[in-house]
Amino acid sequence: MTSAFTINPDHPALPGHFPGNPVVPGVVVLEHLIDALALAHPGRACTGVRRMKFLRLLRPGETVDVSFGEAKADGIAVKASVAGEPLIDGRLVLAPA
Repeated sequence: MTSAFTINPDHPALPGHFPGNPVVPGVVVLEHLIDALALAHPGRACTGVRRMKFLRLLRPGETVDVSFGEAKADGIAVKASVAGEPLIDGRLVLAPA
């Protein structure tokens, strides 16, 4: 299943990251990935991050396309991109179903 999200330029975590050259902090991206997981796989909860590789910077206002692999007992693969350019390659840990 796929979904998408955009971090608004007025997000409260952005001031200071970095003045004149805004970058979305990784923890904000991760929060949105977990929210997307809850929509894509209702009833499954993320309990941790097994691996998360950020492949590029995310700028406020860019749309992130997210896709999840098959949910397995030990976790789920997640990939995200911006305009077709890879942003994230990772794996989230899931609570038992």
